Amino acid sequence: MQTSIHVIAQAAQRDKSKSFRSLYSFLNRVTLAQAYHGLNKDAAPGVDRVTYESYGMNLERNLIDLEARLKNKRYFANAVRRVTIPKDNGKTRPLGIPALEDKLVQYVVRDLLEALFEPLFYKHSYAYRPDKSARQAVEESRTQLMGTYRYVVEVDIQNFFGSINHDWLIKMIEMRVNDSSITGLIRQWLKAGIQYDDGHVENPEEGTPQGGVVSPILANIYLHYVLDNWFQTKVKPKCAMEATLVRYADDFVVAFRSEKDANWFFSELPGRFAKFGLNLSEDKTRKIRFTRFDKDGSGTFDFLGFNFRWGVSRKGHDVVLTRTSGKKIHKTITGFAKWIKENRNKPVRWIMQRVKSKLLGHKNYFGIQGNSERIWQIMRAYERLLFKWLNRRSQRRSYSWAAFSEMISFYNVRSSARIGNNGVQMSFMSLLF
Repeated sequence: MQTSIHVIAQAAQRDKSKSFRSLYSFLNRVTLAQAYHGLNKDAAPGVDRVTYESYGMNLERNLIDLEARLKNKRYFANAVRRVTIPKDNGKTRPLGIPALEDKLVQYVVRDLLEALFEPLFYKHSYAYRPDKSARQAVEESRTQLMGTYRYVVEVDIQNFFGSINHDWLIKMIEMRVNDSSITGLIRQWLKAGIQYDDGHVENPEEGTPQGGVVSPILANIYLHYVLDNWFQTKVKPKCAMEATLVRYADDFVVAFRSEKDANWFFSELPGRFAKFGLNLSEDKTRKIRFTRFDKDGSGTFDFLGFNFRWGVSRKGHDVVLTRTSGKKIHKTITGFAKWIKENRNKPVRWIMQRVKSKLLGHKNYFGIQGNSERIWQIMRAYERLLFKWLNRRSQRRSYSWAAFSEMISFYNVRSSARIGNNGVQMSFMSLLF
């Protein structure tokens, strides 16, 4: 972050009620160059098909031209290229890919908004923030639920990113940004057309495309005012007993000690969200009893890829167990099956290097004490799928189990070790550690 933006951040921290003017001047050649070098070099191009590499071939000239257009108010946002990615439930999630110059301008505006709003955000918000992660949100949820809380409200927002009300969002941004040129840019990005593969363009009346550089901070600002600030200033003071919230983007759970408080919150939530154009999924939003006395599976919920339930530790203590959810296991295995089928004819060394990377990422996130059985389930599935598809590289069978084991040993991807302290033996453990 540029030194001058640090100054803005420090002023925003000192005065959390102040709105800031003259922010548009931060969109200059220096900050735009920093934005360019901060972009993902391998990201897909937008509708203009300009790549990171091609833009950088004449970087200085391109940035001078972009700076001049911004200064003279001749910059206009391009349409956003729409792509889709699969979801756990078999449906697809839409993503928007902005043009490269739009990414540059969004990058600088994102840094400004983070500097201004980060001092306002609550510690229970974990998504798209410095030094915060989904894993931390999971661990915080488990820690809180190990306390005196007895009831959990699990919430699912229908099409959150596609339902954000533009007028409400601009009003929220104006709580800290007193610069119509900045809010004008944000309006351009919100109203930018969405171009599909067949060439037709839709102009959205609401929502912000997932995938834009500035979209995560806009989502955080929206839910800060819709949910976080409301919970802290209105909900908690009205509760007779303790209540807590943990949120990661639009995924969140709320826990209460009192059933009466949980019932009241559950009844107020739909109206609160409807006021800002958001709807809750009725079949996925529920209140459950979550106590150490319900270990029969009735009190259980999923959050950020983990299943939460009460159980008993190896030492006989009541604990909140966090294990990889069934949906996540299914998605991981089916995703790997598709990947190895498509890449089975690549060199074996190339395949094994990427298998290690995939399993290391899985271990880094899901490697929580008590979750070794679920990780072992993934390991066994990967092993079976590797054996199956490496044997289909040609008409002749390539490996017997003995030869397959030797190959795994050659690439140093099999050993016997323990994970956690539950005594589960694992092959492929060197892929994890």
